[in-house]
Amino acid sequence: MIMPAARAAVKPAAFRVADVPCHPTQEPMPAAPVTLRQATARDADTIAAMHAASWAATYRGLLPDGFLDAGLADNRRVHWQEQLRGRDADAQAVFIAEQAGQPIGFVCVKQERDHPDDVLLDNLHVLAPHQGTGAGKLMVARATDWARARGASRLYLYALEGNNRAIAFYERQGWRHTGTESDQIGGIAVQARRYERPV
Repeated sequence: MIMPAARAAVKPAAFRVADVPCHPTQEPMPAAPVTLRQATARDADTIAAMHAASWAATYRGLLPDGFLDAGLADNRRVHWQEQLRGRDADAQAVFIAEQAGQPIGFVCVKQERDHPDDVLLDNLHVLAPHQGTGAGKLMVARATDWARARGASRLYLYALEGNNRAIAFYERQGWRHTGTESDQIGGIAVQARRYERPV
């Protein structure tokens, strides 16, 4: 299940407002382009940190605070070390989005061995300060290309009920809501919407 992330705490600036030059007519600097690269096992800690930050921000109020605050980073680190080194690593791909050389999000796609026509978009996360940069669309496009190259005909995903920003994003991109399923996360029952899209 999917998406956004936590804003890092910013230390207050040590200068007065008057010390900062202001040029109201100056054009803003263009943002650096978002690029993608395929992750390796060495990226497990980076992916885990983004995953934990995203869950802590996105699911606050939807999942218990105790689950989001106690050991989530370590839990995700173990998860991604296993995912990137496990026996099913050849049936999945993880791509990291970067801007100006810094990781800002990631996507994971998995092909089902028993149903090779189907590819699960298992994770799509963009850190909060970088949402709206097009990184999410870029990663969905890469996931679609990967699924098509593997001979799949359909992508599917699950979005937690209440994750309205993610749901709106997928529906704008043409994903079709095909049902709702029950799950357990953090010790509580949750509802997840299933979405599908042809590749």
